[in-house]
Amino acid sequence: MPYTRRGVLYGVAAYMMWGLFPLYWPLIKPSGAVEILAHRMIWSLVVVVTILAVRRHWSWLRTTTPRQLILLALAAVTISTNWGVYIYAVNTGHVVESALGYFMNPLVVVLFGVLIFRERLRRWQWVAVGLGALAVLILTLDYGRLPWIALVLAFSFGTYGLIKKAAGVGSAESLTIETLVLLVPALGYLIVLQVNGTGTFGNHGLGHALLLVLSGVVTAVPLMLFTAAALRVPLTVIGLLQYIAPVLQFLCGVLVAHETMPASRWAGFVVVWLALSVFTWDSIRAARTSRQERTAALETV
Repeated sequence: MPYTRRGVLYGVAAYMMWGLFPLYWPLIKPSGAVEILAHRMIWSLVVVVTILAVRRHWSWLRTTTPRQLILLALAAVTISTNWGVYIYAVNTGHVVESALGYFMNPLVVVLFGVLIFRERLRRWQWVAVGLGALAVLILTLDYGRLPWIALVLAFSFGTYGLIKKAAGVGSAESLTIETLVLLVPALGYLIVLQVNGTGTFGNHGLGHALLLVLSGVVTAVPLMLFTAAALRVPLTVIGLLQYIAPVLQFLCGVLVAHETMPASRWAGFVVVWLALSVFTWDSIRAARTSRQERTAALETV
């Protein structure tokens, strides 16, 4: 199997798992969002350390540079913000708004290109970004507030992907460092909850405790798959694959959670989907043109 194709399969698997997350987190109630987040951090670390131990792969610790450590520490803070807001959204009946955040993510990545890397956008990319801004305005009027859940999820995950790409560290290795950074605050928070008698671990039956433990597995596996994909395929491909997750999340919100979708909200989502259609069409067209130019240049050599 070609190397890039394997990366695509990793990406598809990761985004399908993320897309079905709205079905998992409500099962862990009555645990609150922060408590679930802390358990995700701790049990994720257990999972990745176990994987590394089985593989007997520790040599990377000697070759990891200070720059990579700093980047992964930043990634840890970014992804913990994303996790916490997402769990809060799902468990408070905002699954559709969380899906909106991941629909908007490709447009955020384009914005990062302009603001951080001073990239020049093509005409149709500007059209897509403009439509995305219009969708935010429509949904702000619909919700009666800025769709902050969607915006935080979009910007935090976009930042996370950017940092992970820059760090260039393997999936299990990078997740080990990220969860180690988060271990002390997570463990401290859970100890305080248990001492105060407000923690839910062990107080709501064996099944609930197992679901909290398994949160580490359902967290670590798609993150490692995502990192493996990001290291193997171009960001344009990642951008296309990531539509899988919000589509599944949106369907979960509408068909499973039965969230209200007034006409104004549908209008906002239609504009977002239009923006993504323009963005996707332009990305494919630009990639095809680039390939043709490279082929022509090689033929003239």
